[in-house]
Amino acid sequence: MEKKKLKLPVIVEGKYDKITLSSIYEGVIISVGGFSVFNSKEKQALLKKISANGIVILTDSDGGGRQIRSFLLGILPKEKIYNAYIPKIEGKEKRKEKASRSGLLGVEGMDRNILERVLAPFVEDGGRCALIDGKTSKMITKVDFFEDGLSGGENASELRGRLAERFELPSDMTANALLEALNIISTFDEYKKAVEEIRS
Repeated sequence: MEKKKLKLPVIVEGKYDKITLSSIYEGVIISVGGFSVFNSKEKQALLKKISANGIVILTDSDGGGRQIRSFLLGILPKEKIYNAYIPKIEGKEKRKEKASRSGLLGVEGMDRNILERVLAPFVEDGGRCALIDGKTSKMITKVDFFEDGLSGGENASELRGRLAERFELPSDMTANALLEALNIISTFDEYKKAVEEIRS
């Protein structure tokens, strides 16, 4: 099967995540070596250098993945970062004897079709992303979230969780993270349709 070409470099946690993505994509895929990136000035310098034209962060959906993503968000220019998320799926990677502490599959354990869907906006001739491609499609805003009961309301958190799951995103994302992710992976119309469905 022909490999798809990435528009931007993609950051992952470990070498097995990189191996998995490299079997599907051509392009720059960088493993940060897990928590070791916290103390590696060389790795941090490399990431800063290659993020000049934009970079995608794709970490696991567990606590460790959130920690690494948060660290990267702190050292890289925010306007150059695009966050991609894998869904929370329980399971164990084939190469491991037992499941991780969180019991969730990481990037390396995701099915190809899930990874292709997650990274579709960042593939040449394969995805749409108004943020990257400079398209003028209507963006989802914080006002939309408020008007649709996804922020500021009594059960806003629950509705956001259901909306996130509808788009195969982690259900515990913050409102800001969910808003950014939806603007990357969905159109305004797809968002409105999903909101209708979760509220009915």
